[in-house]
Amino acid sequence: MLVTGIQWFAIDYEAIISQGNPSIMASHIELNPVSHLTIGAIGEPGHRIFYLQGRQSSQTISLIIEKEQASMLINSFTSLLEELAEKHVSLTKQAPEPVWRDMRLQEPVQGLFRVGNMGVGYNEDSDQVVLVAYELVEEGVEPTVISFWASRPQIEALIKHTEEVVRAGRPICGNCGAPIDADGHFCPQRNGHSH
Repeated sequence: MLVTGIQWFAIDYEAIISQGNPSIMASHIELNPVSHLTIGAIGEPGHRIFYLQGRQSSQTISLIIEKEQASMLINSFTSLLEELAEKHVSLTKQAPEPVWRDMRLQEPVQGLFRVGNMGVGYNEDSDQVVLVAYELVEEGVEPTVISFWASRPQIEALIKHTEEVVRAGRPICGNCGAPIDADGHFCPQRNGHSH
């Protein structure tokens, strides 16, 4: 099993969330496999809230993430898929499943929790990629953990879609890397002059 930036743990299936009742918190929730996996944003640029959302059967889980976390996932998934293509050539030669997916967030979008850390991994036996999201909690508190298991074509579609979602925000200042608001931008690299 290939693991990249992920902590593996035993699964307590009795602690899995009751289907259709996401208000009950569990120590570990598995969506294996997901039928829908996406990242989306709600709100105006500069005030958007980003969500990671997965669905298995009738159970949909939405988690609140940061824009930077969405960008980091693009990089992590891209690196993982490139590594898989190099190490597992036989898997790469398989005909990919047709990928046209409705990548929009599915209503209702209610964040179960804000994500602190995430990790990605791969299970060679099932040829699945896993995205593991850990709840942001105070030190000493056990986080709720959600695992989203997806096919490589689903992850490829997620990468493309997430790149579009991230780009749809405010433009980035070429000098300091901070976002530029519609009414200007205070840039420390230009001695504070707006542009």
